[in-house]
Amino acid sequence: MPDFVIIIASLVIGVLVGFVINRFVVIGKINRSRESAERLLADATKQAETTKKELLLEARDEIFQLKATAEEEAKERRKDLSALENRLLQREESIERRADSIDKREHQLSSQAGQIAKQEKDLEDAILEEKHRLEQLAGMSTDQAREVLLDRVRDDTTHDAAIIIRETETRAREEADRKARNIVGIAIQRVAADHTAESTVSVVHIPSDDLKGRIIGREGRNIRAFEQLTGINLIIDDTPEAVILSSFDPVRREIGRITLETLIADGRIHPARIEEMFNKATTLVEQQVREAGEAAAFEMGIPNLHTDIVRTLGRLRFRTSYGQNVLKHSLEVAHLAGVMAAELDVDIKLAKRAGLLHDLGKAIDHEIEGPHAVIGADLARRLGEPKEILHCIEAHHGDVEPTTVEAVLVQAADAISASRPGARRETLESYIKRLEKLEALAESHKGVEKTYAMQAGREIRIMVKPDEISDAESVVLARDIAKQIEEQLQYPGQIKVMVIRESRAVEFAK
Repeated sequence: MPDFVIIIASLVIGVLVGFVINRFVVIGKINRSRESAERLLADATKQAETTKKELLLEARDEIFQLKATAEEEAKERRKDLSALENRLLQREESIERRADSIDKREHQLSSQAGQIAKQEKDLEDAILEEKHRLEQLAGMSTDQAREVLLDRVRDDTTHDAAIIIRETETRAREEADRKARNIVGIAIQRVAADHTAESTVSVVHIPSDDLKGRIIGREGRNIRAFEQLTGINLIIDDTPEAVILSSFDPVRREIGRITLETLIADGRIHPARIEEMFNKATTLVEQQVREAGEAAAFEMGIPNLHTDIVRTLGRLRFRTSYGQNVLKHSLEVAHLAGVMAAELDVDIKLAKRAGLLHDLGKAIDHEIEGPHAVIGADLARRLGEPKEILHCIEAHHGDVEPTTVEAVLVQAADAISASRPGARRETLESYIKRLEKLEALAESHKGVEKTYAMQAGREIRIMVKPDEISDAESVVLARDIAKQIEEQLQYPGQIKVMVIRESRAVEFAK
């Protein structure tokens, strides 16, 4: 027990001694820290005083510099203001001098205006006096003289205007004719069309006449079945190795021809076989019709045609007019109208479309009464064609008066295609006969050596014998031939008669 107490007492004494020692150490550190802080504070205070003095010095220097700069700028400003004041004074003096000059000028003008007014009054008095004197000498008043003068001027002006109008109309007509001939010539030259006329086949050749009996059949049952199905008349006569098909509908006739040729090639001819071949021929012809219409529209570059119009257009492949295939004629008219439209700078697509569809009514004119132009226009109207196309179709044969350039072009293209040599058999024959008559009429005169009909019969050149016909007689001969042509021949337009002699050529138009 006493040992334990001694230990505890020793510990307590050790703790107290350590506490006392630690306190003395801490108090020493605190004192040293306080002394260091006081030294730092004193140094900072000194440094702040020093910095304050330096800043005050720098601020004073800057103030002195700014003051000096402001004084210099004020001096410069005073100089500028002084110069500006001098200029303003000079300008005021100049304005005052100009105002004095203007006042003087106004006084002069006022004086001149008074003089001019006086001169005008004197001039008016002199004019009135002269007017009265002239009225006394002329024996009429001013109004009467004015009316006489105006009447004379009006008459002279009317006469001059009539002359100018007549000359202008003549020049315009000549220029229009020249341009029209040029355009038509270009159109014809650029359209390379086949001049051969094509006819729809209506005769079927058979290998031998023995087939005629088989075509007729027992008691005529085959021919009756054929005619009932096709709607055409089958004519079997004494014509060797040929059978004739007769129908007003070219498409039916084509179907009948294909049906009959297929039956002859097959050899089996009876009503059931006839019906089978007829159905195949109908399908084939319908396909040909559609393909022909589509090919025509594609060739002309015309899209968006109604399917019924394409089909009707294709039917024209089997339609002829005066021996001319109508579909080829329509294509040629479209080409011609397009070329002429390009020359005149009008709607080329419209002209081509109208030219292609202008004879659309000929495909159905055997089914509907009326002119084919009206029929075609009605069909195109029902199928949604624009009114410009309808007008071109209606006007191409003069059923209505053409009111658009495209309608006139289609009308001209139709006439060119139909009237050129070789387009139609009937027209070609009459054309050749007319040229022969023209040459024969000229050659019947005495002294004529050779005669040539030129320019499709619109010009005739007559070579005369120079030892029998003089220059004066050439003029008489040209007039006589022209008069004889007018009395004895029928011709379109004008024919130019040209008598050619060695020394000169004489022209006479009739």
